[in-house]
Amino acid sequence: MIHLQSKLSCLSDSDCCCVTSRCEFRIFDLPVASFIICGDKVEKLMQVNNAGTNRRKAMTDFTTEDYQVIMNTNLESAFHLSQLALPLLKNSGNACIVNVSSVAGIIAINSGCIYAMTKAAMNQLTKSLCCEWAKFGIRVNSVSPWYIKTPLANQVLQNEAFAADVLSRTPMRRVGEPHEVASAVAFLCLPASAYITGQNITIDGGFTVAGFFPLQD
Repeated sequence: MIHLQSKLSCLSDSDCCCVTSRCEFRIFDLPVASFIICGDKVEKLMQVNNAGTNRRKAMTDFTTEDYQVIMNTNLESAFHLSQLALPLLKNSGNACIVNVSSVAGIIAINSGCIYAMTKAAMNQLTKSLCCEWAKFGIRVNSVSPWYIKTPLANQVLQNEAFAADVLSRTPMRRVGEPHEVASAVAFLCLPASAYITGQNITIDGGFTVAGFFPLQD
């Protein structure tokens, strides 16, 4: 495993270093897709835990390998990268972490139980680290998207009947765009959110609050 400290030694003022590209940084030999951004003189340090994968199966069909891949990629990557980054985050004195979770961690959807477990755990990790690391000047928040136009989601949205069902349950009657998630993540990293920590923002077009509210054209 490449140590985070040595990997970040390449940083200079105003550098952005993706320490976890799929070919550069691995935890337990699995690709991690998170990154750390340093501002001038490392006065601002931002960590975004964005690794994610899924295998959609019935609970009894999952193998041990399925479990390990999804858990390691979605949850353990965020946990261990946060551990490794703590000295740098503390030294910044003005740092933030944003965990990219999912509505699957809030309510039951047909995403597979292991995926849902990892996202629910990520939401709780957000709350725990918020309280534990606030004394270091580190804010920790998460975002929970619904279906977004990404390669992972597109695998199931190609099914027209399924896509129509998703839209019928989403008050805004569309799936989200990647930039809409990125905007929320950016906000949580900006001074405008300086007093926001331990929160989870759903980016779902109203899906998680719709309840029984028949949608009409």
